[in-house]
Amino acid sequence: MSAFKKIIPLFDRVLIQRVKAAERTASGIYIPEKAQETLNEGLVVAVGPGAFVDGKLQPVALKNGERVLLPPYGGSAVKVGSEEYLLFRDSEILAKLE
Repeated sequence: MSAFKKIIPLFDRVLIQRVKAAERTASGIYIPEKAQETLNEGLVVAVGPGAFVDGKLQPVALKNGERVLLPPYGGSAVKVGSEEYLLFRDSEILAKLE
């Protein structure tokens, strides 16, 4: 069982794994870890059922496996084993990427 399956988001929260930056350039030169930039892309790992609005359940607009555009700040960092994830509210996600 994967580590992220132990985390089930509640309400309209979405569990995201940030996409890792390239470790080397197109010509094959390795980029030191401190020089790598943090990308604002992520992969949806788990989705909550949604939030109640006016007494009705409004489902989350995202699904597992979708790539999304993340805001430069925000979200709650969650570490499971050696993996790091971020928890965002559905409304904080900027866009879906195709």
